[in-house]
Amino acid sequence: MKIQFAERLKELRKESNLTQSQLAKQFNVSHTTIYHWENGKQQPSLETFVDMMIFFKVNAEYLLGIED
Repeated sequence: MKIQFAERLKELRKESNLTQSQLAKQFNVSHTTIYHWENGKQQPSLETFVDMMIFFKVNAEYLLGIED
């Protein structure tokens, strides 16, 4: 599940034409944190995960890679 989330996050970021640094500012984290999320080394907090769903206008199943 980590890899699916990581890939989906990177895909959504690129579709939104955002750099890792720009996305980091949006979620008040470092660009290194975004890098780790996109490479499956770390996971966001539940609060941040919910913020991502709202920001990208997707549901949890999509963000986790469970559905297309």
